[in-house]
Amino acid sequence: MNNERGSGKGPQQIGDALGDALARLDLARRTQQKRIEAAARPGESWEQAAARLREEEAKAERGRSSVRSDPPGRYIAPPSPSIRKPPAGDEQPDFFVPTLYDVGTKDSRSVMDVAVFRLSKRDKRAGEMIRYDLPDGFVEVTAGPYGMASIWDYDLVLMMVSHLTEAMNRYREGRGEKPGRTYRPHVSDILKFCRRGDGGKQSDEVENALDRLKGTTIKSVRESPATNGRRAIREVKAEGLISDYTVLSHTDTGKVASVEIEAPRWLYKEVTEGKRPDVLTVHPDYFLIDPGIGRFLYRLARRAAGKNEARWLFRTIYERSGSAGEFKKFCFTVRKLIAANDLPEYDLAEESGQAGPLLVMRYRGLLEGATPDGS
Repeated sequence: MNNERGSGKGPQQIGDALGDALARLDLARRTQQKRIEAAARPGESWEQAAARLREEEAKAERGRSSVRSDPPGRYIAPPSPSIRKPPAGDEQPDFFVPTLYDVGTKDSRSVMDVAVFRLSKRDKRAGEMIRYDLPDGFVEVTAGPYGMASIWDYDLVLMMVSHLTEAMNRYREGRGEKPGRTYRPHVSDILKFCRRGDGGKQSDEVENALDRLKGTTIKSVRESPATNGRRAIREVKAEGLISDYTVLSHTDTGKVASVEIEAPRWLYKEVTEGKRPDVLTVHPDYFLIDPGIGRFLYRLARRAAGKNEARWLFRTIYERSGSAGEFKKFCFTVRKLIAANDLPEYDLAEESGQAGPLLVMRYRGLLEGATPDGS
């Protein structure tokens, strides 16, 4: 009996079958390559785009697998996403020309592991103060009458640091002048950089954000013990998130036309005079993280885990976040983020610890077989 019955073909030679298989593999490879090239974002290399697509497909698969029947006949929906959809026009080719950075001076190094802003969108916390007790002193974040700067307001600081760092790179390479402290972005550039919609309300909010950034002060107190005959020293510094700002608006429409932001001295000095500025690259999807606690966890993971992994007690994260809510509610939010597990670059998991639950933050490159140095 002919085993090829119903196929419309006679028996194939082994060479012909192998050739057909190789042709199909080559077609699949070229199709995948074109798909990656079409999906690549401006400034992304082919390898970066391929890694991002693998990550997005893994997220989608985790979401599908989380839909289960328990008990039979009752379906439990996947967790709500933590990442909002990009605004219209987000794919424009001139988007994300500069590299994104976060910064912390040597004197303010511990500030990177605490929230120097509020994580709530609703509670303005005007006139309030958050205090963080650290092993060698403490940090106080004080809010002015307009309210405490939020983690979303801080996007303007990230943008300013990004452009200042890029300008210094060009200056060191002999391709431009040394930048000054004043930064002059257009409001549309701010909204695009921060991946926000270009609406009238968003433009008005830029001025409000600058009010809060200028009115928020970070005071750090550090004590150095007496050593080798030296007397103990107590050092106190107060820093603003920005120095001064100017906003020009059209009187007939009230829309913001241009913005000038003056970098605070501590930040400008670190970027322009530091031999090795303490900067960290921020993933572009950071700006799409919707919950404030989600943004804080990404910053913490970027700082503490890097391209490896880190473990922090839920209680310690709660204390470093400056959260005004109850610890129980904070844990509930963290567990929702763990269930969604869609923060950029990092996989989140919970483990039991002797002093309480632990949050495990693991760079996803490790899960895909990369070495800690990213190779």
